[in-house]
Amino acid sequence: MDANRRTSPGDALTDLVLDLFRVNNLLLSWGDRLVAPLGLTSARWQILGAIVAADRPQPVAWLARDLGANRQNVQRIVNDLAKEGLVKFEANPHHRRAQLVVLTDKGLRTYNAAISLYEPQINALADEFILEDILIVGRVMKALRKRFEGDEVQAD
Repeated sequence: MDANRRTSPGDALTDLVLDLFRVNNLLLSWGDRLVAPLGLTSARWQILGAIVAADRPQPVAWLARDLGANRQNVQRIVNDLAKEGLVKFEANPHHRRAQLVVLTDKGLRTYNAAISLYEPQINALADEFILEDILIVGRVMKALRKRFEGDEVQAD
């Protein structure tokens, strides 16, 4: 078989990837509209969520890694969140220059308000799908993420 020709599974995965690009853009726009009344964007909300989900305070580089995002972009957003009093920086006992990012009370209230807006919306959306279909797509997404995070997929 010609190595430059896509296989049927390659075609199916390409269609999925193209849809993922579209859905990602639409999801970010939806999130932006959802949390705009709180003064947030999807990116700010995502970072607040990463801070909440972390077991302990983390430096920006770790947050960026957990999000699969560019460290400089995360730093810029964290700096903006700090200016608005949603996060603060604390000394890192393990690294002088890499301060820890900590949610403030205002940041936690804002995050919880975003979740209060999100939960009824996501529940209504989820009701439009069969649970097993959601779980299957989730498994495929996690497998793709692990492949790309593991650098097993090479860009030639």
